[in-house]
Amino acid sequence: MQEFDVVIIGGGPIGIACGLEAKKQGLSYIIIEKGTIVNSLFNYPVNMQFFSSSEKLEIDEIPFISKEAKPKRNEALEYYRRIVTSNQLNIHLFETVTHVKKQEDSFIITTNKAQYKGNNVVVATGFYDLPNRINVPGEDLPKVSHYYNDPHYYASQKLAVIGASNSAIDAALECWRKGAEVTLIIRGPEVGQRVKYWVRPDIINRIEEGSIKAYYNSEVKEINPTAIIVTTPDGDVTLENDFVLALTGYMPNFEFLEKLGIALSEDEKRLPSYDPETMETNIPGLFLAGVICGGMETHKWFIENSRIHAPIIINTIRKRMAPEGKEISLHP
Repeated sequence: MQEFDVVIIGGGPIGIACGLEAKKQGLSYIIIEKGTIVNSLFNYPVNMQFFSSSEKLEIDEIPFISKEAKPKRNEALEYYRRIVTSNQLNIHLFETVTHVKKQEDSFIITTNKAQYKGNNVVVATGFYDLPNRINVPGEDLPKVSHYYNDPHYYASQKLAVIGASNSAIDAALECWRKGAEVTLIIRGPEVGQRVKYWVRPDIINRIEEGSIKAYYNSEVKEINPTAIIVTTPDGDVTLENDFVLALTGYMPNFEFLEKLGIALSEDEKRLPSYDPETMETNIPGLFLAGVICGGMETHKWFIENSRIHAPIIINTIRKRMAPEGKEISLHP
């Protein structure tokens, strides 16, 4: 069984940043990622443009050069992939962590491929894997998706988009421009205030001119193979429908956190317990990094404001090892 000073679960930007920092400080480490490099970003829509400028997405002060001030998905994939390959980071891809067990002062990490021993564990798994379900009849029909990829797929189709955030509004506009008949179903009274500032006026104009139909203060009541039923302030409305994009957000894997023994707040925010000075949870030696720190408040942590987690965590681990006189060698 291989032993590491740090086992990092999650190969997104912040997991990669933790690996870079561990390597720089001479700690042995491994990054375990269940998908490809920056798997969540890979699953973003093909035409997605970040809200953040490229320099705010940089990790370890490695320059991120993009064609525009705000980079697109393909540029981010190139950037993070090159960081991994050029720095020869020790990352295991398409390997899923199934169990983490505390054993005295270390951890046994079991995956679908191997077992590892880690003196410390960093959880940097993000929140993009579990969609917030709307829990209505018909949600599991093949015509319904909680993820959006390419607008071409919906050309000449009657498409309902549920949600008022960036992902929903981007999908509605892109699909309309490719020839879909788009209807927005929004639970609140308006398009979300956190929608990208250059996109929000666009969708409002399209709604006001009638190009995109919007139902405010409304919710989908039922989905069937040929229609959806929407509850509106004026009563239920039945709409002909070919496809539904339920883009109502995503959540961290709380079940995984609870299995690790991490305490979660009992309110709807489900905030995990950690010390912001060290990022260590209530389990000694177990740390959190990145957007997972926000629980259900997934809008609070981004790449740009959680990059600092990597040096905080690795510095904490390094300082604890130094007094013990442990030799720090430059493992790959």
